[in-house]
Amino acid sequence: MSQLSDSPCLSCGACCAAYRVDFSACEMQDMGGSVPMGLATEVTGNTWRMRGTDHLPVRCGALTGNVGERAACGIYEWRPGPCRELEPGSDGCQRARQRHGLAPLML
Repeated sequence: MSQLSDSPCLSCGACCAAYRVDFSACEMQDMGGSVPMGLATEVTGNTWRMRGTDHLPVRCGALTGNVGERAACGIYEWRPGPCRELEPGSDGCQRARQRHGLAPLML
């Protein structure tokens, strides 16, 4: 995708409300990374988790909007590695969409 505005993720958000997001402490802002401190909690000394992703129902604290409608990551440029690795249309994306009753993404 050439531009964020073309991204199917901006009308989805299913992955942000389907998975636990754990990542390295080095991705935290206070440790030289870019993830804002207020949006994550420490799991262990080396692992942090996005707020809201360990609750039921799952909903990342950075998710704005409504799943399946207009949705977006409030920290898109600063999101952690696991979020960057989940590609639109990937198996993880399709499973998250299915969990929310959304049609498969056709790219």
